[in-house]
Amino acid sequence: MTAPVLASVHVRRPPEVAFRVFTDRIGDWWPLSTHSCFEEKAAGVRLAADRLVERSLDGEEEVWGEVLAWDPPRHFAVTWHPGRPGGPRSVVEVDFRPDQDGTRVEVTHSGWEAFGPEAERRRQSYDRPDGWSAVLDRYAQFAAAG
Repeated sequence: MTAPVLASVHVRRPPEVAFRVFTDRIGDWWPLSTHSCFEEKAAGVRLAADRLVERSLDGEEEVWGEVLAWDPPRHFAVTWHPGRPGGPRSVVEVDFRPDQDGTRVEVTHSGWEAFGPEAERRRQSYDRPDGWSAVLDRYAQFAAAG
């Protein structure tokens, strides 16, 4: 079994606000310049009903995942398959845990076994400085700015 990728960040916002910023405002903080299916043609990303969707400047859409769980302001989970609509899917879970002066936001990215022999290589692409840690740092900066 391939270990999940774990990443976390602290934000000085209550869980209700941290959850809303992460989900409702994902298009405002997601680092599309480095994490996009459309690269320089990326226009935005959003949670739309039961899906996480990226849109290009040309109006094309790429579904990154489908919502598996929705429990505001504590937890949500999505399948994860950006750029691979018919391919294997992993799972991304995001938990919002209150702490002394805000919220600890924890990402658990699992399900790597779906990729067979490519599992560890795919996992490593998210478990490096420009992976989930960089995405969460961008989120934390945006949340801190208010």
